[in-house]
Amino acid sequence: MVCLLASPVTAQDAFLEWLPIRPFNFDVTFSQRSFAPDNRVIGVQGGITALRYGDLEIRAMYQYYSNHTQTFQTDQNSLYLNPRWNNFIDILDFPKGMPINRVIRHVLFGPLEDRAVPYLGLLGGATLPGPGNTWPGHLIGGQVGVRFPIARGVSIDTAVQYAQYGIDFQGTAGQTQQWLITTGIRF
Repeated sequence: MVCLLASPVTAQDAFLEWLPIRPFNFDVTFSQRSFAPDNRVIGVQGGITALRYGDLEIRAMYQYYSNHTQTFQTDQNSLYLNPRWNNFIDILDFPKGMPINRVIRHVLFGPLEDRAVPYLGLLGGATLPGPGNTWPGHLIGGQVGVRFPIARGVSIDTAVQYAQYGIDFQGTAGQTQQWLITTGIRF
């Protein structure tokens, strides 16, 4: 009777995970220019994967961005959610003879095609200082990237990210856009 009531779980069944393996991530960016304009940019972001369900995950992120030139200095603090769809190209699992997703994985990742975890993500949150320097500004955007597991509990992550911010700069409210290439570690 027990065998009739138990439902076996297969490898394809998704289940809800709180703080899954490799929940922490850390990324650093640094740029120094000596001409047009002469500036230094430092960016640090860290986060935690709070929830995972199958190929979907939700991360909470904190980002610090600092831009220093000879005439001004600005610092931004951002807090945002980052929902991601892992292995999004697996939706192209057809035709049977030569699935499109396997061809794309082979072209993009070569011998690492079976270890790569490509993803699409969205960004949504707030940044300080916001417009008018009286309330937080908006932060919206998206990303595409890939994660390579290198050991149990450790992986390398790289992404291209676009974000739009509502900020206050030298007393003037406005919007700014940012393209960012991140490389980091998840553990």
